[in-house]
Amino acid sequence: MLTIALPKGRIAEETLSLFAQIFQKKIIFNDRKLILQTGDFTFLLVRNQDVPTYVHYGAADLGVVGLDVLEEKDDINIVRLLNLHIGKCKVVLGSECGKPINYLKPRIKIATKMTNITRNFFSSRAIAVDVIKLYGSIELAPLVNLADGIVDIVETGSTMKQNNLQIDEVIMESSAYLIANQNSFYLQKSSILHLQEQLKQLTSK
Repeated sequence: MLTIALPKGRIAEETLSLFAQIFQKKIIFNDRKLILQTGDFTFLLVRNQDVPTYVHYGAADLGVVGLDVLEEKDDINIVRLLNLHIGKCKVVLGSECGKPINYLKPRIKIATKMTNITRNFFSSRAIAVDVIKLYGSIELAPLVNLADGIVDIVETGSTMKQNNLQIDEVIMESSAYLIANQNSFYLQKSSILHLQEQLKQLTSK
């Protein structure tokens, strides 16, 4: 029996579509249920950012989560098994159109929910930065002078354009990864590797 933590939303739907191909049957969460059992698998629906935590502490043997979340939670020990090539997006640095970030300032202010990725990015360039953590409506920050720019996730960039923001730089490309708890990987290695191979065949087409 393997327990797999999935992030709510598009990645969960795309992952379950892959499993449906493996099991040759549809896998659907009914109503508002957060646990689904089918055959030798139990699926959990959790918040995107919590997937690595469930896997790290062994509440789930496996998880599917974006590379951006893994990079943000770099202090959690898990096994990265496979890039599933789904849930593709980019982590970008953005600013207000016509008002590029002034790197000559002693310190710049960046609003984001991805504080670690942001600090690491600017640290690698030896740029002093004050990171302002926000939980939503990050696009507002440069428009009301809360920050000089933002670091955020985009899929098409249309939301930024609609809010008069431009993409200055792509910090990283992200897609969903299959991850495993270290103990689970040791104890159920054959089952996990078999599943990994099945998913690899589907996602490498």
